[in-house]
Amino acid sequence: MDAQGRGRAENIDPADQWVLNPSTGEYELRLSPSAPHSSVPRPRRANPSQGPQGGTRTAPGPRRPAPDGPAPDALPGQRRRRGAPEEPPPGRRRGRTKPKKGKAKKVLLWTGGSMAFILIAVTGAGYLYLRHLEGNVTTTDVGSAAKNGFSKDEAFNILIIGTDKRTGKGNTGYGDTGSVGHADTNVLLHVSKDRTNATALSIPRDLIVDVPDCPTKQPDGSTKVIPGTQGVRFNTSLGQDGRDPGCTMRTVKAVTGITPDHFMMADFNAVKTLTSAVGGVEVCVGKPIDDKESHLKLPEGKSVIEGEQALAFVRTRHSFGNQGDLDRIKVQQQFLGALARKMTSSDTLTNPSKLLDLAEAATKALTVDQGIGKVSTLKDVALELKKVPPKNISFTTVPVNDNPAEKIKATVVLQQPAAGQLFQTISSDVSLTAVKQQQKKESSAVAARLKGSRSAAADVRVDIYNGGAPGGSAQETLNWLQNNEGVLKSSQLGNADTPLSKTTLEYAPDQADQARKLADIMGLPASAMKPGQSEKNSQGLPAIVLTLGKDFKGAGVPLTAPIKAPADLVKSTADKQVCST
Repeated sequence: MDAQGRGRAENIDPADQWVLNPSTGEYELRLSPSAPHSSVPRPRRANPSQGPQGGTRTAPGPRRPAPDGPAPDALPGQRRRRGAPEEPPPGRRRGRTKPKKGKAKKVLLWTGGSMAFILIAVTGAGYLYLRHLEGNVTTTDVGSAAKNGFSKDEAFNILIIGTDKRTGKGNTGYGDTGSVGHADTNVLLHVSKDRTNATALSIPRDLIVDVPDCPTKQPDGSTKVIPGTQGVRFNTSLGQDGRDPGCTMRTVKAVTGITPDHFMMADFNAVKTLTSAVGGVEVCVGKPIDDKESHLKLPEGKSVIEGEQALAFVRTRHSFGNQGDLDRIKVQQQFLGALARKMTSSDTLTNPSKLLDLAEAATKALTVDQGIGKVSTLKDVALELKKVPPKNISFTTVPVNDNPAEKIKATVVLQQPAAGQLFQTISSDVSLTAVKQQQKKESSAVAARLKGSRSAAADVRVDIYNGGAPGGSAQETLNWLQNNEGVLKSSQLGNADTPLSKTTLEYAPDQADQARKLADIMGLPASAMKPGQSEKNSQGLPAIVLTLGKDFKGAGVPLTAPIKAPADLVKSTADKQVCST
């Protein structure tokens, strides 16, 4: 290409490089816009400005095409049709509209290039932002207490822990600054396998429990087993003696029989940052509040709270009910429902700024186990939760009674059998808001064992054996049957000769009415009933035989899988606002 050609080529519009192919009648891309093409290859030149022997090259003269020779602007091997207009030199086209195909191609090139750049930029920014969020999340290795990963195809249980730790940025100035960080607020969130419902079960911090031995990871990578303690508050399952969230997870399993898969832990600062990220949440109180302890001030009715005011709302114990922890739990459940409604509202989901603020606040606020420690996994958890309709997210509290061993009531104990029934309902993946038929159909012959007349509870004569249930279960069942159910002709005879995986009730044909009554009281399935022989009790009288197997859950806890929630259960749902009083 000569100097003139180079100068013109630098300013050539891409569309002007398309020329008419006389043979096809179509426009094609000109490969060399400056020089005429020839079918004979030219010798390679060391410098475009020099001639074949290195001399200075002169500007070419006027080009005169031979009558039947190749057209100067034709592609190699092509001839210009006789009478066809000669194509003007590149860069000097006049009076001709640019080919539509060329313009479309140019637009496509510009658009495609811009879109590619945008996609690369967005993908890069998304990756960098994801890595940024990844750095916000704090993880704790709790060993075998948590699962290694998260499954989208199973029911899952997440233990949400609110710690009362006062140290750290944004957490100072709240009461006991020397707290080691106990499990102050505890919610076991169960999400059903089909994602139609979820249950948020609050566990009182003052519930008396037995904390099991806890293998705990140390900073040097070793594992230390922290000895368990009996008859202590639930909140000591975290922080006390160096216990980690894994200890709290193990305690939940020991108390409820439900295994938490993962945990999420937050401190005081989380409430402030999350509520501010979504622009506040709406709560309702039935009377004006002026709490000097928590510094909460609210007028009667609805208010939007965030930051410090939101923290004061969930911390207050002196403004509602009997000013105890159980009433504070109800307030916290109201708050969580309001937060869930706000986070899933269109006002939040369609606001990019709020979503980014929420992502920042949530990842900075949480400490989680390693199984869900990646932001991508937390996103998966959030998307699964989003599938559950708010009307089917139930909030309830473990049924408890005041501790009978205390004169001044400060702690609580499980209320049985109500607590056991609720635990079984949750572990059986049964919704608290909708009936789900989950029982497997038994054969007609087996099901018939429960059909027929029932004797009175006072006429049931039963001997109880422990055949693999936890220690003390036979005596516990005896006490419950006699004191709560009126089965006075009952006795416990210690351990069975052979351990059983399933609880059984054996009876003679003439004792079927007693067996059916006891099956109703115990919540036994038809498959647990074994027609056979009775035995003689200590008075020499015939008695049916109840052997508690490894599946025994506790006195008053049915062994049949429930198909609906307990009728008298106190609960609320996330879709409805309740005014705290």
